[in-house]
Amino acid sequence: MIFKNVFSILAILAVSVFTFSSCDKDDEPTPDPTGRVMVVHASPDAPSVDLLVDNSKVNSAALSYPNNTGYLAVKTGTRNIKVNAAGTSTNVINVDFVVDTSKNYTVFAIDVLSKITVLAVEDDLTTPAQGKSHLRVFHFIPDAPAVDILINGTVAISNVTFKEGTNFIPVDAGTYNIAVNVANTNTNVFTVPGIVLANKKIYTVFARGLGISGASVNTPGATVIANN
Repeated sequence: MIFKNVFSILAILAVSVFTFSSCDKDDEPTPDPTGRVMVVHASPDAPSVDLLVDNSKVNSAALSYPNNTGYLAVKTGTRNIKVNAAGTSTNVINVDFVVDTSKNYTVFAIDVLSKITVLAVEDDLTTPAQGKSHLRVFHFIPDAPAVDILINGTVAISNVTFKEGTNFIPVDAGTYNIAVNVANTNTNVFTVPGIVLANKKIYTVFARGLGISGASVNTPGATVIANN
């Protein structure tokens, strides 16, 4: 169930720019095919960023930690992606990324700024069954050891190392306490009480921050993302 799919580059994706040509009412252009991409800023000491697709800035407000863009329509094919420190022309990244038609992706910017990297995953957004939610969990605390994920006090996912995560797991819809412990111990890193997983909804929870090794920046916690 645990998988590891880390790229060595930071590829932040954003909404594509569509080009419309002059046409008659009866000869409207066919919309370009798109995929959908959510970008998540999970690098605890990285600055806010601006996003450029094919050299066009597409964000009206800088993307800051630990926020996300929501799913954005991105024209399929190979797109050139640039990420700049917000308000500057300084490239943090300049890469090409292939987007497939009708697929959904989440791109996480993770690790500390000096070692920033990307975890990019394809998202299965199949609607959960009646009475169920789908949940996945990621470990993005750079200075934390392997951890166990506890749901309502019971270990649900064990020995998750930094940069690893799970596929979406079906669980009963309801309210949950999610805790992160150092693997194979009762040492709690943090607990997030009262997470509501609604019927037929899909969620991503990622552990984030620093502080396990005594750093003072961005103490550990979790962010919950609604994927549908």
